Amino acid sequence: MSSKKDIRSLDEDELKEILTINSFKSFRANQIFHWIWKKSAHSFDEMSNLPESLIKFLKDNFVINFIKVHRMQKSSDGTIKNAIKLFDGYIVECVLIPTKNRITACVSSQVGCSLNCKFCATAKLKRMRNLNPDEIYDQVVLIHQQSIEHFQRPLTNIVFMGMGEPLMNYNNVLSSIGKITSKSGLGMSPKRIVVSTSGIPKMIKKIADQGVKFKLAVSLHSAIDEKRTSIMPFNDKMNLGELEKALKYWYDKTKKIITYEYVVWKGINDRDEDIAALVKLCKRIPSKVNLIQYNSIDDPGFVQASDDVIAKYVKTLDSNKIKATIRKSRGQDIDAACGQLANKS
Repeated sequence: MSSKKDIRSLDEDELKEILTINSFKSFRANQIFHWIWKKSAHSFDEMSNLPESLIKFLKDNFVINFIKVHRMQKSSDGTIKNAIKLFDGYIVECVLIPTKNRITACVSSQVGCSLNCKFCATAKLKRMRNLNPDEIYDQVVLIHQQSIEHFQRPLTNIVFMGMGEPLMNYNNVLSSIGKITSKSGLGMSPKRIVVSTSGIPKMIKKIADQGVKFKLAVSLHSAIDEKRTSIMPFNDKMNLGELEKALKYWYDKTKKIITYEYVVWKGINDRDEDIAALVKLCKRIPSKVNLIQYNSIDDPGFVQASDDVIAKYVKTLDSNKIKATIRKSRGQDIDAACGQLANKS
């Protein structure tokens, strides 16, 4: 592993200062940034409009720590899962999800996870470190390239629903989104980006204050404190009362409705009281509900509820004028579905 600084950790002003001190023209910083962000260059030798003396200086002082595909798997439904190797040898996973009208990149934000949700394979991994902004950015670039190669269509949407809790890597996640949406980067609309959180009240308020344009999803799974704590133990310290206040603050600041991600399990949250609690929560804060198919992680304590129970959830939510959709999982045969990313490769 190189001890040289990754050039992508610098902002353009910092690079301009370094170049000027070393007798290079400051405008070269803009050219270099164009190569590393717009064109996703993997080496300084690719930067064909730079003088040889500058290329040598860059090689001597910096590196570009781009990600590498360690293993790629393709599902029978077209989903592609990538195990990607980072510069220090750690591996995370990202997923290309194709549907008729869109291509979605599901990206990771941490090596492992900071939280302890019992139904999630990633949560069983120790959090080793946060991903850097460029490592998140590279996942999006990779999936866009795979989308063109395999489906002849560009990437359309991004969801931060891979490994890790995005709001526990706040600065790097927001920095990556800044690059992804910048005209000097990928130029994607923030309206096509969803950041999914298990619910960190303090950080939800913080992103609301930032005036962000992306959408927010919350991995909820129960609107009853005791039940949520039993499956998401961190809820004991950041309970539903605090989460609700933060989400109301988010809506008041952004006027963007919240999406609740919700899996229904047999014997856990499949009773009428669970449905009633969810309806009450949704009525207090403008929101919609994605009922997500459960993807097994070989834990007998978690079993998908019956279709009748799911239908009852949908009917009750609809009758209360709360939008509800059933989201079928994709990529299950390669462990690429929600909650299954665990570096089995």
